[in-house]
Amino acid sequence: MLAGSVLSLHRWPVKSLAGEQADALALDVRGVAGDRAHALYDEFRGHPRRLTVRQVPRMLRWRAAYRDGEVTPDGVPVPTLTAPDGAAYRWDDPALAGALAEDLGRPVELRRDLGLMQDVRDTIHVTTQATLAALGEELGRPLDVRRFRPNVHVALDAAPYAEQGWTGRRLRVGGVVLELLDPCERCVIPTRDPETTVKDPEILRRLARQHDTCFGIYARAAGPGRIAAGDPVELLPA
Repeated sequence: MLAGSVLSLHRWPVKSLAGEQADALALDVRGVAGDRAHALYDEFRGHPRRLTVRQVPRMLRWRAAYRDGEVTPDGVPVPTLTAPDGAAYRWDDPALAGALAEDLGRPVELRRDLGLMQDVRDTIHVTTQATLAALGEELGRPLDVRRFRPNVHVALDAAPYAEQGWTGRRLRVGGVVLELLDPCERCVIPTRDPETTVKDPEILRRLARQHDTCFGIYARAAGPGRIAAGDPVELLPA
């Protein structure tokens, strides 16, 4: 039986902006409370479009964090966004949309949805240290896990990329059971350095050539709960 522990927890209050590391996360079947509960939209070909780093890499230079109390599935405070120049704006600040538009070079609309706005609805993204380290060794340089925007990053006594075969299994994290879904097929977002936004296309090329373009695995919580950094992790028998 594979066992280990939670190395780090991550929450991304605004889709495609830099997020925050957390000591603990509340979750339910929708995912991690407050994770991707906010997004920026522009207009593309006459229709609203949810913006990501694909269109605007500079989004990574903005940081979003919850500073106004506990974050629960039905009690998500508005986040505070910090601009590249250090200026901070609450999500409900009337000046925020203008500051974002000026910095990102386009008008934006701010949207909030406590149903969460993940790429795959109602999911939690799990990554493993073995896979992160192995990919770094393949590329000849260490990689920041934030490139892959996980919620739960774990150390397990499993081989690199073993999670690609875990579909249908269950992962116990602390007192919470996660149902493991499909491996996460990656796009260009991990090619952007989370601090500088500099592009490293070899990351995606390597994943495509050797690993079916996958890194990490999607999961769904069986029910509400709370997980913390350092919690024990166990891959349950099939």
